[in-house]
Amino acid sequence: MGGMEIGISTASYFPKLYTEQTIEHIAALGADVCEVFFASRCEYRREFADIVRGELDRYGVKAHSVHALTTQFEPEFFSRNDRAYADAVEVGEEVLTAAEILGARCYTFHGAMCLKKKKYTADYPFFAARLNALCEQAKRHGVTLCYETVHWAYFNTPEYFARLKELVPDLGATLDIKQTMQTGLGYRPFMDVIGDRLKTVHLCDFDDDGRLSLPGEGTFDFVTLFARLNDIGYTGPALMEVYTGNYDTEDRLRRAYEHLKECAAKADALCR
Repeated sequence: MGGMEIGISTASYFPKLYTEQTIEHIAALGADVCEVFFASRCEYRREFADIVRGELDRYGVKAHSVHALTTQFEPEFFSRNDRAYADAVEVGEEVLTAAEILGARCYTFHGAMCLKKKKYTADYPFFAARLNALCEQAKRHGVTLCYETVHWAYFNTPEYFARLKELVPDLGATLDIKQTMQTGLGYRPFMDVIGDRLKTVHLCDFDDDGRLSLPGEGTFDFVTLFARLNDIGYTGPALMEVYTGNYDTEDRLRRAYEHLKECAAKADALCR
């Protein structure tokens, strides 16, 4: 393939397996790159990261990125309460330390949520100041902060990232295909504005009614997506991130992973 790897997020096994148990299964499917989804507060600890790193090394899997439990602390990075903000920085330091231990280069970040039925207005200078500080914190661990497209969070429009790009020079991005579908906009306008800030892609399939499914069991055109990623020179991983409710056997998960690899190969052939 054109430099792009197909991998799996450990979130695809949550809550059927504990995080440290997923690495063996990911390797058994043939994947050698993953995103480590920390499924509980205790998993941010250095001791737990050491355990997962041992499993990664044992099975020859690389951790590209980490993903924390958003609602536990990430919204407080934008809190105007000094104590709440300080707590978020402290927990973020644990997550970033764990990422460094795992060898992960990216931190998938959701940030503040938009859960109430009201119009949300971003204070871009304030948000940028907090994100610049978090980017510097991440950089000390060799990690890039990657804001993810999420339909229930602030990054649910391309315009949001376009404004932040101007103010936060080290900010990366994670493109989540199902989330961009759920915004009603699709992935293309998000990809256009993210540009070369793209570091991670999350993959899931869905049908014309928006019902989520395993790759290959819906109607999403992965070949075109991969071709567009090739066109913009993307060489990072594309990670399958599905829900355990989307499958009942690991054989179906294996077929989904193989489907993605086949689509990527077809996209490569189109680009030659």
